[in-house]
Amino acid sequence: MYAIAGVTGHTGRAAAETLLGNKQGVRVIVRDAKQGEPWKARGAEVAVASFTDHTSLTQALTGAQGAYLLVAPGIRSEDLLAAQHAMVEAMSQAVRKSGLPHLVFLSSVGAELADGTGPVRGLHKAEATLTKAGKNVTFLRPGYFFENFAAVLPATQGGVLPTFFAPGKSIPMAATADVGRIAAECLLEPATGTRVVEIAHSPDHTPEDIVATLTEILGRPIAPQFGPLDAVVPTFTSMGMSKSTAELYREMISALNTGRMRHQGPPALRRFCQLGPADVLRGLLAATPAHA
Repeated sequence: MYAIAGVTGHTGRAAAETLLGNKQGVRVIVRDAKQGEPWKARGAEVAVASFTDHTSLTQALTGAQGAYLLVAPGIRSEDLLAAQHAMVEAMSQAVRKSGLPHLVFLSSVGAELADGTGPVRGLHKAEATLTKAGKNVTFLRPGYFFENFAAVLPATQGGVLPTFFAPGKSIPMAATADVGRIAAECLLEPATGTRVVEIAHSPDHTPEDIVATLTEILGRPIAPQFGPLDAVVPTFTSMGMSKSTAELYREMISALNTGRMRHQGPPALRRFCQLGPADVLRGLLAATPAHA
């Protein structure tokens, strides 16, 4: 049986569905029992736990062959890195006390770097902490999620796609469904010691690639609307993000634009996405009111 967190989101749901599809026992970890009801109906166990409460999390992990865990985004947090650290500390205690044989943890491209990567700084510390806590640990380092473009897709009604990525800059990108699938596959083929798995669609993609894909899907011209980095913080705070968190995201976007955050390569392993931008963007557009 495998314990899976994040089933109300993209990657955790895909991981749980992949395991159930392979006739594996699944225990979903949710914050509210109601969130687990659909999974219970599909034959999964349900564990109610908080990512900041090591006691309930230990109970959720006890008896599992492996677990998939991730840090909740918390974009409105006034101190995102501290919030990440609190969750990781609870996870590390739970992993240790439960005797979990294998942990798969959602990290990020760039997590090998200690600084200059915005919110990924917290994942760098998480990897160091969980390596000490776990018997065997797999860190997944996906690229920028295609799904992150969902927030700006309504702008395509005006013929543009706003972006803070640099013109012509190729960036590692990934589909969340593939990340969840690969998480499940890694659980079924556990690591010995510490393993790093980079995940991305091949090749890397530029903003112009995304715009070209949208142009093809929509059947009308879409142009990139490049925004300056100085506009990141006011734009993100206007969408409800705290100023300190927005500043971290500015740092991350800058690191992607300069190539500081990129594929590490060996000794990290590489797994490729089956889904490309067209697959994901079609689904996102279908769910966007303006395009539905």
